[in-house]
Amino acid sequence: MKYTGKIYKFGADVDTDAIIPARYLNTFDPEELAKHCMEDADPTFPSRVKPGDIIVADKNFGCGSSREHAPIAIKGAGVSCVVARSFARIFYRNSINIGLPILECEEAIDGMEEGDQIEVDLERGRITNLRTGISYLAQPFPAFMQEIMAKGGLINYVRDKC
Repeated sequence: MKYTGKIYKFGADVDTDAIIPARYLNTFDPEELAKHCMEDADPTFPSRVKPGDIIVADKNFGCGSSREHAPIAIKGAGVSCVVARSFARIFYRNSINIGLPILECEEAIDGMEEGDQIEVDLERGRITNLRTGISYLAQPFPAFMQEIMAKGGLINYVRDKC
């Protein structure tokens, strides 16, 4: 799976309240959550993000509560994947469970600027900044986890296996 898009860059320790504020947790509807995705971190994000865009963040992205709303809001906003220096473990697992592609890469974050176009090859773990031509390597997911994300999440994956 390859994803190409414009990046929106965020700092370290972006918690789930910044991803989707608690005042909007009265729904699981991805379209409704998308209207408020990242608005406490960047109030303009919901109106600027386009399908296929990519979030790039520093360390510990998705820390805070264990709410599944956070990756649902990101996916609902049309974000194709999230690249971060590291993810909070529960966000990491929730992302895979709902089919939101994520990739950890220590080196890539410093080599990207807001608005850059990047290509993420999830299968190979390669992240390429199309502005600079520089590529970075991350540890790719095992094949079964890539299949979970390709099928749109754990429920679809299990449904197809039964």
